[in-house]
Amino acid sequence: MPIYDFVCGDCGPFEQRRSAAESGAPAACPSCGREARRVYSMPNTRRMPTALSGAMNRAEKSAHEPEVIQRPAGGGASSGKKHQHSHGRPWALGH
Repeated sequence: MPIYDFVCGDCGPFEQRRSAAESGAPAACPSCGREARRVYSMPNTRRMPTALSGAMNRAEKSAHEPEVIQRPAGGGASSGKKHQHSHGRPWALGH
């Protein structure tokens, strides 16, 4: 069951496990028993590892703006050198 945040007007914030069906209903404060309202907050992404956060940001961005990748300058496949194919036929990369 998920944990939801609530705030009591007298006692302050507390957490409570509840089913998703009960998620929006007020909860009884564990200290005083008064009705408390649910508090909505942003997910805590600061504790997320930097590499994972970066990957998620790149994935989100690429859904709207695909990243353009270029060949490195000075060599590689664009040099025009002929290579021997596995079947003995010559071919050139980049053509």
